[in-house]
Amino acid sequence: MKNDFKLLVDGELIDGVNSFDVINPATEEAFARAPRADAAILNRAVAAAKAALPAWSALSVEERATYLSRLADAMEARIEDFARLLTAEQGKPLDQASYEIGGSIYTLRAFAAMRLPEQTLRDDKGNLVIEHRTPLGVCAAITPWNFPIILLANKLGPCLVMGNTMVAKPAPTTPLTTLLLGEVAASILPPGVFNVVCDQNELGPLITGHPDIAKVAFTGSTATGKKVMASAAGSVKRVTLELGGNDAAIVLDDVPARIAAQKVYAGAMANAGQICVAIKRAYVPSAIYAEFCEEIATLAGQAVLDDGAKQGATIGPVQNRAQYDKVRSLIEDAKSRGTVIAGGDLPDRKGFFIPPTVIADLDEDAPLVREEQFGPVLPVLRYDDIDDVIARANDSPYGLGGTVWGADQSRAMEVARRIDAGTVWVNQHLAIDPNIPFRGSKQSGLGTEHGLAGLMEYTQAHIINAVPLEA
Repeated sequence: MKNDFKLLVDGELIDGVNSFDVINPATEEAFARAPRADAAILNRAVAAAKAALPAWSALSVEERATYLSRLADAMEARIEDFARLLTAEQGKPLDQASYEIGGSIYTLRAFAAMRLPEQTLRDDKGNLVIEHRTPLGVCAAITPWNFPIILLANKLGPCLVMGNTMVAKPAPTTPLTTLLLGEVAASILPPGVFNVVCDQNELGPLITGHPDIAKVAFTGSTATGKKVMASAAGSVKRVTLELGGNDAAIVLDDVPARIAAQKVYAGAMANAGQICVAIKRAYVPSAIYAEFCEEIATLAGQAVLDDGAKQGATIGPVQNRAQYDKVRSLIEDAKSRGTVIAGGDLPDRKGFFIPPTVIADLDEDAPLVREEQFGPVLPVLRYDDIDDVIARANDSPYGLGGTVWGADQSRAMEVARRIDAGTVWVNQHLAIDPNIPFRGSKQSGLGTEHGLAGLMEYTQAHIINAVPLEA
């Protein structure tokens, strides 16, 4: 596997000041080293992005879109390389890694096809008012370790097509696929338009406080998002924050237990539960509660927990030691409060492996119910009254996503309207589309990704209000 990774600064692939190990979470062993940037390299990257901005923003949107499409094509030509590298550093099974890379390619192409035309707000007796959109400038993308490439594509696509330039900083535990993207981009994009720096969590404050960075797009925890927002306030930077969630699934009483269990299990355990909008607590009516628990426990028991590079693996390891320890602690606490109906015991093997774990009969105040677990463990909670369960679902500082499952779609949609979250899916999950806006409520985020609203996040609205000159 490739092991000569470089930073991308001003169109050149360069070494860092030193390097650091990248751990395969399935083996707990280093399999590659990533170059580490320091403040001087970061400043070079920002200066390069700033210098590239005038020529890049002067191109037509069609010309910038062509560059973005060429980058997507180049990724597609190396999709297997990207997927294998992603599995090695992140842990997800190879088919899921391929799906992420494919989704990233689709996202770049979707943004390349989007346009924000100039709008005429008034044209009345010579008074002409138009609104058009101009680039913000240099944008920074700070991305997490659960979906390192597609969450970068969500930011890179709108940033570049609207005429901005970018400095990207991936998570230190999953830097390699982003570095590979930088290598691919070096032969396609003009120098300075896209830059990639890596660190071990030292550069974040320098990025969010940098005077030449106009916007920070961050995906990660709510705690870190608050720090990003506070740091950016010093220069009134624009921010897009896609933060934590504690997404509730509400199963209605007209859904067969077997079908509900299949849907909820898939929504909770994909990517080993490490999805911001994963189902993190399931509310099930008493009438089907026992049968639902039996069905979802069976599904959990059928999972193949293994190295994502091995054929047949359906769930890989948790990505890093810190997250593994957090999820393990939540499980141990929940075992003393509820009934373990699947999983619960950690395998005696190397790697950050946690089997799909389902725990019933917990109270609402259990940490596993109140906190975002971000791992393959799900509490299943009983309810009898629809108003009560909606109140319980909404009783959270988070409001990223949610799901409602019901045979009567109209009834399910009425319940969905009452859920306080940025996106609520009915009879589906993770139906994320780059053409549909995605945003959080409450402490789950600020701003929008995807859709024309997400495109606008990378622009300044510019009003021109004109009247004829009076003699």
